[in-house]
Amino acid sequence: MLAPTLAIRPIPAVLADALQSRFGAQFSVAMAVREHHGRDESAFSVPPPAAVVFAESTADVADTVRLAAVHAVPVIPFGVGSSLEGHLLAVQGGISLDVGRMNAILSIDADDLTVTVQPGVTRKQLNEAIKHTGLFFPIDPGADATIGGMCATRASGTNAVRYGTMRENVLALEVVTASGETIRTGTRAKKSSAGYDLTRLMVGSEGTLGVITEITLKIYPLPEAISAAICSFPSIEAAVRTTIQVIQLGVPIARVELIDANTVRMVNAYAKLGLREEPMLLMEFHGSPTGVKEQAELVQEIASDHGGQAFAWASTPEERTRLWTARHNAYFAAVQSRPGCKAISTDTCVPISRLADCLLDSVAEADASGIPYFLVGHVGDGNFHFGYLIDPDSADERTRAEALNDALVARALRLDGTCSGEHGIGLHKMEFLVAEAGEGAVAMMRAIKQALDPLNIMNPGKIFKIHA
Repeated sequence: MLAPTLAIRPIPAVLADALQSRFGAQFSVAMAVREHHGRDESAFSVPPPAAVVFAESTADVADTVRLAAVHAVPVIPFGVGSSLEGHLLAVQGGISLDVGRMNAILSIDADDLTVTVQPGVTRKQLNEAIKHTGLFFPIDPGADATIGGMCATRASGTNAVRYGTMRENVLALEVVTASGETIRTGTRAKKSSAGYDLTRLMVGSEGTLGVITEITLKIYPLPEAISAAICSFPSIEAAVRTTIQVIQLGVPIARVELIDANTVRMVNAYAKLGLREEPMLLMEFHGSPTGVKEQAELVQEIASDHGGQAFAWASTPEERTRLWTARHNAYFAAVQSRPGCKAISTDTCVPISRLADCLLDSVAEADASGIPYFLVGHVGDGNFHFGYLIDPDSADERTRAEALNDALVARALRLDGTCSGEHGIGLHKMEFLVAEAGEGAVAMMRAIKQALDPLNIMNPGKIFKIHA
């Protein structure tokens, strides 16, 4: 899939010289380095950025942006490259600004349940660093993404049904603006009514308004007891109806993930597991030993009413890790099931009461298409994903997969849902954003972008088009 490439702006020699002088070995125009920074997990094919700067401090970020602004050259923030919608691709050329070396835990304030980190810290690194305090950071998008990237895309994942998304868990930010100025938004206080909420504006802005250089997050006490369970169902509908009933009864379940039979087969082959090859829910319960037991027993009873079978427990950390590793490896298992394929991923979210309608119609369409696919869902909050496994050299398969995606998004919007629950807009969903939000709302977003980034150098070509 070729991404739209708009008026690529090369780096002037004078800028390259200035960056080389300022950064030395932290600046690279080597093709291998540029190509690494010109790829993510999307199916887009785009020329690599013209150069890469490896930032090691906020000052490095500010100087890069300031120099780029003088020459109106794009700056594209880069974490670990795990985005799915083309967020980090240099569609207008420019500089890839790699913040992976900015990976320090700046402070752990256990008494206040907050932590402050640099953007290159990954979620696994963060949890390893704070586990001695008895606290953890719950947002788990699957990939070991950077915290900065998770802020930029407003990520969520498997724990969102209990703990919310990045939107609810970011308290404050340090941001380098398009002019190279460094600003702070928010504080460590749990609430504020002081002025515009610039923190929420930046969370989900996908690098189009500034570069996030510091993040203050909420963290949570590790549950006294954790138990995971799996349950197989005779149909996807039975699994979904179980989930809806669990949520509507107010059971405080921490995770509830749907995997369809196709995906279970793929995971079994990839991870050498022996899971029943039927639609399956993976669930996790957090709380006191008594509370966890009561939650799980109630969910087991609800599942049985819907034909759920083989309800199995995983109470030890090793057993739970094995189950969730299998879930997180679903993407890689699927891609391996069709060597050489590319996965076109979808991401919609609907009100929980409309989940069955949206999901079942989408499954029927995918089955009728003949295109291999996998299906996983954070169904506790109405969010699910298809991955259509296409031959990248087949224009017909790509067209059919995109048509399935279009139909899925249109269905979600009709049901008062969204075109993206957690992946973001990037390149892939710009037209869907207009359909969801309306021309007036997108015009307001565009006005904010143009006010804060008048030269359009901050990750240009993403979320919406800037009219010449």
